[in-house]
Amino acid sequence: MRPIHKPKTRAEKRHQRHLRVRKKVTGTAERPRLVVYRSIKHIYAQLVDDGAQRTILTVSDSGVAEGKKTEKSAEVGKRLAAKAKDAGITKVVFDRAGYRYHGRVKAVADGAREGGLEF
Repeated sequence: MRPIHKPKTRAEKRHQRHLRVRKKVTGTAERPRLVVYRSIKHIYAQLVDDGAQRTILTVSDSGVAEGKKTEKSAEVGKRLAAKAKDAGITKVVFDRAGYRYHGRVKAVADGAREGGLEF
């Protein structure tokens, strides 16, 4: 017998995974949460302070030079790291938001590490 509220669609399943990750991962003022959102064409990353319930800064791939989506994602990570350094943030907690740590999500993390952020 199947549970009544079992998620069925791909988006619902990702949302459930995201909530499962969020149980363990929280951001603070000293160590904010780096959240990645991946759409079909674009990628977005933001730093969130869960204690104050506010977004510290946001970066997207708009304005990034042409290239493959993975290359753009790495550039997003580098730009986020540069903005975070300007804001005085050096350590973050990575939130993959229910996505696999693979491809564009991994590229954002690697770009942020290259930019100087510590996970």
